[in-house]
Amino acid sequence: MDAARAPEWSLGLGRQGQIMATKDSGQIGLPWVVLVVKAGRGMRVSKFHPGDDVEAEGEVVGEITGNPREMGRQLRTLLGELEFES
Repeated sequence: MDAARAPEWSLGLGRQGQIMATKDSGQIGLPWVVLVVKAGRGMRVSKFHPGDDVEAEGEVVGEITGNPREMGRQLRTLLGELEFES
């Protein structure tokens, strides 16, 4: 997770051990959320809009693979490239 640290994002672990990244949306208590979950040999990265149920399926924005450090770097890059509607 350390390799994934990105400006404006908070990283932590979700309820089922997945990596959860959150970013302020400007709406109190309703952040943008990115979840990273195991999928095959790598991990699937999904984006959730403010207020979305993170237990449901999110918008898949990418896949990351490799060793843990490389996956962290890929996640940091993905987080930096995500676009958000205001």
